[in-house]
Amino acid sequence: MKVTIQPSILSGSIISPSSKSSMQRACAAALLHDGQTKIINPGTSNDDLAALDVIESLGATIIERSAESIVIRSGDLLNNSSIDGSHQRDKVVINCGESGLGIRMFAPIAALSSKQITINGSGSLLTRPMNFFDHIFPQLGIQIESNNGKLPIKIQGPLQPKNITIDGSLSSQFLTGLLMAFGKAATKPVTITVIDLKSKPYIDLTLNVMNHFGYKVDNEDYQHFTITPINNEIKTNNDNPIQYTVEGDWSGGAFLLVAGALAGKITVKGLDVFSTQADKAILQALMQSGAIISIKEHEIVIGPGNLRAFHFNATDCPDLFPPLVALAAFCEGTTVIEGVGRLAHKESDRGLTLQEEFGKMGVEIKLQGDLMLITGGNNVHGATVHSHHDHRIAMACAVAGLKASGEMNIEEADAINKSYPNFYKHLRQLGAVVTTGGVEAE
Repeated sequence: MKVTIQPSILSGSIISPSSKSSMQRACAAALLHDGQTKIINPGTSNDDLAALDVIESLGATIIERSAESIVIRSGDLLNNSSIDGSHQRDKVVINCGESGLGIRMFAPIAALSSKQITINGSGSLLTRPMNFFDHIFPQLGIQIESNNGKLPIKIQGPLQPKNITIDGSLSSQFLTGLLMAFGKAATKPVTITVIDLKSKPYIDLTLNVMNHFGYKVDNEDYQHFTITPINNEIKTNNDNPIQYTVEGDWSGGAFLLVAGALAGKITVKGLDVFSTQADKAILQALMQSGAIISIKEHEIVIGPGNLRAFHFNATDCPDLFPPLVALAAFCEGTTVIEGVGRLAHKESDRGLTLQEEFGKMGVEIKLQGDLMLITGGNNVHGATVHSHHDHRIAMACAVAGLKASGEMNIEEADAINKSYPNFYKHLRQLGAVVTTGGVEAE
């Protein structure tokens, strides 16, 4: 799909989408919970839908579903009988779509079962390295057969929790899955030691979700996580399920906030300023850049200011690189963003992709080791760009198009469905001129 963004002036208010990080963790917790879970404000992105599909494949049942909430019933994953709803099937296939969190989180959770489980994905996920499974799973009693460290992989448990050390430098997502799986299966206190953990705020989100569902994890300086067994401390019935409300999404909301900083005063609602989400740090960059911003507990008003270059460390929030680049493109001077090493194994190699696509707009981006240097100003012109099938690249180009000197044509623009399917619709509600195939988008 090709989308065209015209230079536009924004105004009005919009509600941020639901957080897929929060939604997917809630789905995993609902699967592990012996009873019913009501998820309020559920997400509708492709990653969210993939998570729901995974937990159904692993034995959960969606018994009520609406735009406002989803009610999920799950049995005991450890008894294995509910998987696929069949006692006869000994092999299960789950598909995580293109979700990096999904594959890394659900693999150890699925390994709680003694059935043989094939884990697959689609799109860019098929090329991402998964070598850590080959290294860690055998230590936990899990048989694994991988495709040279890539998907698909076959696993067979059950996972046996034990004291273990893992490398946290690539991603925190695998740790999320191990924490949840250990929380479910541990029969005595067990400790996961992590070396060089990245994206610590995402682990805070994981621990918050686990605590909500009654699990106990002691965090010692993000280096040692001790899981204490629980004895079904939270019991529910059909009339009183556990309720979990999915947060507003700071990752998607960051693009809305940058859009306001570039193209007009807007109000973004539904973002919790007390959230543990890593991408909340976008507020720091916006304030450094000189955007005019007013922050309340559940409402942020933002508008253009005298934008200037800024220095920002995105090591713990690498998903902010695309909106930060869109912002920096219009800031006078050279912006420096740290953390480029976290970008290689996303939906695209985002450092190179941002350099290539923003280069088409006349924006110079240099990559120097772990640093990205963006030379900004007011000389951003319209261009025909490509999403590289990466949702955040598509959104970054769209936001830049709001302030560029000519129209921005985005090819494979439907990549946004992975995380924020209503993104173009929301831009249009704020006054942006967005067309699809020559027809104004709805």
